[in-house]
Amino acid sequence: MRAGTRRESGLTLLEVLTGVVALVVIVAVAIPMWRTHQLKVRRGEAIDALLAVQAAQDRYFGAHASYADASKMPVAPPEGLGVRSASERKSYSIHIERSADGLGYMAIARATDVGAASKDPRCADMRLDHHGRRSAFNSDGEDSSADCWNRL
Repeated sequence: MRAGTRRESGLTLLEVLTGVVALVVIVAVAIPMWRTHQLKVRRGEAIDALLAVQAAQDRYFGAHASYADASKMPVAPPEGLGVRSASERKSYSIHIERSADGLGYMAIARATDVGAASKDPRCADMRLDHHGRRSAFNSDGEDSSADCWNRL
C-alpha cells in the first residue's frame, strides 16, 4: 500500500438504506401477489370438487335414473357418488341439494374458516347445477360468478 491511502471495508449508511428500501418495495409487491395466487388456488380447488360431483352425479344418474342426495356422497359407486364432503385442502365444504323428484341437483362449495387467511369473501358460495350452470356469490350474497369461475 502506498503511504497515506487507507482502504476501509464495509457498507455506507446510504448503501444499507438503499438495500432496505429495495427490500421493502419487493415485499410490498410480493405479498398481495401471493394472496391473489392463494385465492385462485382455493377457488380452483372448489371448482375441481364441484366438477367431480358433477361427473359422479352423471354416472349415478345413468345407473339409477335419478340424482343422488347428500347422503350418497361418501358411498362408493355404483350405490353412491364416492366424493368427499370437502375440497382437497378443506378450504371449501361440499354440499348437494337434490330436487324432490330426484331429477335435479345443486352442488354447492362453501368457503370454510380453515385459518384466518383462508376465508374467501368474494367467492364464499360457488354452485354448479345439473344443467352445468355455474354461479357464485360473495359473503354479502351478491353475484360474483365472473370472478370466481375464472381460472386465469
